[in-house]
Amino acid sequence: MKLIGLEEHFVTPALVGHGTSTSSIAQPKAWAEASRRLLDLTEERLEAMDTAGLAMQVLSLNSPGIQAETDPAAAVRQAATVNDHLAGVISEHPDRFSGFAALPLQDPKKAADELERAVTQLGLRGALVNAHTNGTYLDDPTLRVVWERAEALDVPLYLHPANGVDLAHVFSGHPELVGPMWSWGIDTATHVLRLIFGGVFDDFPKAKLLLGHMGEGLPFTLWRMDSRWNFHAHHGIELKRGKPSEYVRENLYITTSGVCSAPPLLAAMLSIGADHILFGTDYPFEEIDTATQFLRDAPISEADRAKIGHRNAQRLLGLAPATE
Repeated sequence: MKLIGLEEHFVTPALVGHGTSTSSIAQPKAWAEASRRLLDLTEERLEAMDTAGLAMQVLSLNSPGIQAETDPAAAVRQAATVNDHLAGVISEHPDRFSGFAALPLQDPKKAADELERAVTQLGLRGALVNAHTNGTYLDDPTLRVVWERAEALDVPLYLHPANGVDLAHVFSGHPELVGPMWSWGIDTATHVLRLIFGGVFDDFPKAKLLLGHMGEGLPFTLWRMDSRWNFHAHHGIELKRGKPSEYVRENLYITTSGVCSAPPLLAAMLSIGADHILFGTDYPFEEIDTATQFLRDAPISEADRAKIGHRNAQRLLGLAPATE
């Protein structure tokens, strides 16, 4: 079975420094090993893909990436450079790699232009955004130009976690809760809800948002969100589609990255449908062979396995279909 992974990280030597804040959440040896693998794009990575039977990785700049840059002009330069570099790697291995662009959201108009350049000139398949950009979230009115361009290009934005701007008091005294094990999922799911209640998908109904880690918990909470939306004060917010779940089911696509477990996969399939679930390994933070074996062994139909494994990715990203 052909497998395409959509959350597959890399970094360049010039941008390693942006990840120093993330390094604090990992054990030193684990971070050192991940950092070594992030810098490798073609040697050990391709060997690991071959061993595990992963046909293609859709590469993206590791968290926090360009979002960590405080100088807008530098962010614009860095995004263009890394996107050119990524396109060069893909051109040398077009059957093994595709990619998501990095965007300099510090300058929304130039970010939209860079997205268009990356898609129409470099052949990238959308963009990945690492959480907030210096405290600005994707529902900010200044970023509507980016959503408008993404919808017009018919490409998704992939929302990936990073360290938050701040921490709720409930985390105080418990730094072990900060990071991908817990706080990142809460932050990212809340970011998605900001997009829904902020009207992004009402303004751009055909926009597509990708979310990793089996949807950061959102597929499992839809009934309660709808129920409580009917109960809560709406604070002047109007949802044109009536309830939050409609937006999750229509505009959101999730990947299996970092969640190699059958129960959440089955729950997500029942909640949002197999057509909106795609495969991901979360390399190098998870092992490729663990992820590929998980999907091969998952108790789902062969038709759904093919959708999740590669067909949904081909359809959503416009990748050329291939034999299984």
